[in-house]
Amino acid sequence: DQSCIAAAEREGRPVEITDASGNVVERPVAFVNFDFTPGDRVLFAEDFTRDQSGNFPQRLEFERGNMEVAEWDSGRWLRGTSWPSAFMIPLPEMLPERFTVEMEVVPGQDGQHMKIRFSERPEHFVTARYFQGKVQGGVVTVGDAVAVGSTQDDMDEGTPFLLRIMVDGRYAKVYAGGTRVANMPNADLGRADRIWIELPGSDDEPAYVRNIRIAAGGRQLYDALSESGRVATQGIYFDTGSDRIKPESAPTLKQIGDMLKQHGELRLSIEGHTDNVGSDEANVELSQRRAAAVKAYLERELGIDSGRLEAVGLGASAPAAPNDTQEGRQQNRRVELVRL
Repeated sequence: DQSCIAAAEREGRPVEITDASGNVVERPVAFVNFDFTPGDRVLFAEDFTRDQSGNFPQRLEFERGNMEVAEWDSGRWLRGTSWPSAFMIPLPEMLPERFTVEMEVVPGQDGQHMKIRFSERPEHFVTARYFQGKVQGGVVTVGDAVAVGSTQDDMDEGTPFLLRIMVDGRYAKVYAGGTRVANMPNADLGRADRIWIELPGSDDEPAYVRNIRIAAGGRQLYDALSESGRVATQGIYFDTGSDRIKPESAPTLKQIGDMLKQHGELRLSIEGHTDNVGSDEANVELSQRRAAAVKAYLERELGIDSGRLEAVGLGASAPAAPNDTQEGRQQNRRVELVRL
């Protein structure tokens, strides 16, 4: 049914459906104008797993409303049951010119906007809501839509979806599920060392947020590779505990393929890395399979000669950051490209 398709959309996987002849087939997930590439330096990451249910999260700053950590939909969420329920995300530094935001959300009351601001009084801010059987999102000013669009597929009210924002200077793009819903080249979002979020929840229609990730944008892959001989990528996603590459990895993989095509002399070692959760043996094995999957994708889908690529799994043996914070563990779960 539609809820299964919507779940596949937010998880980045195909869904099995039965055709008219009774055969089980896979319905591919649509990714429409999807060019999102996450930043490569994690500034903030939170999944609420260390917070007690019924409490407000320790790492967020309360503003107003009714909010608590709650178990829902097989996970841990921040739930808002008032309108607005508002909080701030503190950051270790001012947002840079290039940054990305990712979170899984349920906006709450039908037709009401959740709002995300990147400075106290910006000219523009980001919104998302359920509207006429879809998710609508974009960049707006107070009382006036500027760049707003809707998802391609229908979305039942109350269905979680991935909200992503990519900002480069004044250029802002907003994605809901697998659809780019806003593409605005002259947004004035501002910058601060925190992010403000308002949720339009109620007792009958709560709003939910989880898996928040804010990252600073990186340089072009080839520039970074030329300078240091290696570059980490955060935009290659896998199913949990698996080497299956998620569809939303396509923009990053295409960047790698384009770089290899533009620089015919370039040869790469593809390194898989994990955090330190789990056994060393399991982490090494998983990272090896993931590196091999990336290599195979570049060869099969993008036509890169196999002689230009190697794949190696290093598990948790070469961390990019300490594993004692969520940001560090996020940073360590990566694929690195090393010049040979």
